[in-house]
Amino acid sequence: MNLQVGAHTSSAGGVQNAVKNAVELGVQHIQIFGSSPKQYQVRHPNQENIQEFLELKKQHKIKSVFLHAPYLVNLASPKPFVRHQSKETLKGHLEIAEALEANGVIFHIGSVGKDGDRQEGIEHIIKGMNSVLEQTQTAQLILENGSGGGGKLGTTIQDIADIVKGVDSDRVKVCIDTAHIYAGGVLDFGKGSVEEFMRGWESLLHKKLIVVLHINDSKGAYGSFLDRHENIGQGNIGLKGFKVLARDKHLASIPWILEVPGFEGKGPDKQNVEILKKL
Repeated sequence: MNLQVGAHTSSAGGVQNAVKNAVELGVQHIQIFGSSPKQYQVRHPNQENIQEFLELKKQHKIKSVFLHAPYLVNLASPKPFVRHQSKETLKGHLEIAEALEANGVIFHIGSVGKDGDRQEGIEHIIKGMNSVLEQTQTAQLILENGSGGGGKLGTTIQDIADIVKGVDSDRVKVCIDTAHIYAGGVLDFGKGSVEEFMRGWESLLHKKLIVVLHINDSKGAYGSFLDRHENIGQGNIGLKGFKVLARDKHLASIPWILEVPGFEGKGPDKQNVEILKKL
């Protein structure tokens, strides 16, 4: 089975450039920022850029497109203002995803802070997601697992299951980030570990809810809660770990999106793409 290798590609200068950058990398699955990742305010692409994006997407046979929400989004926050802004931002990015005919928007589940009420945080997330889904049409709202520590939610399968079941929408999906799941102490990528993880997953949720993977090696040690990405084979997961992951039929069949720093420090590059293709 050939891995479905993809990458986060730059949309600087217009969303259409993300497709051009994907072609240069030799990938058919992409993740982009539809608007600035550093602010709540959403700036929608103009119609000309959207049309060029759609034409290039078709021309180059791009199989899947995911948007990544801004890092400020935190539906779990105990602060009403932050929750409100997070909902409005997610709504705007889902609207962009629908205009680009993308699969959906991946977002970080959020944090309640060091001493926050985790159950209350989960309830806030469920309410926020329901609100966003009610105001949009078709794009998926995709939860990304957390790396743990600092009151982060969504590190464990149980956290994710509580949220997914609370929202109860077929537009809710999951993205698993390999660096997060490793640093969070959930999966060590040793022999038999992926099978054990998937058994635990399927005891609570259907495996088809996992629709995309963020493929990143980890600077942090197992269980360290350190969210730092590394190039494939250069971190603590290592090539052996990704080979173990590739043996799972479902996980090997969905998009593997690189979010690595790149060997020249410029983000996902051909070298990382080729390393994955050779697994």
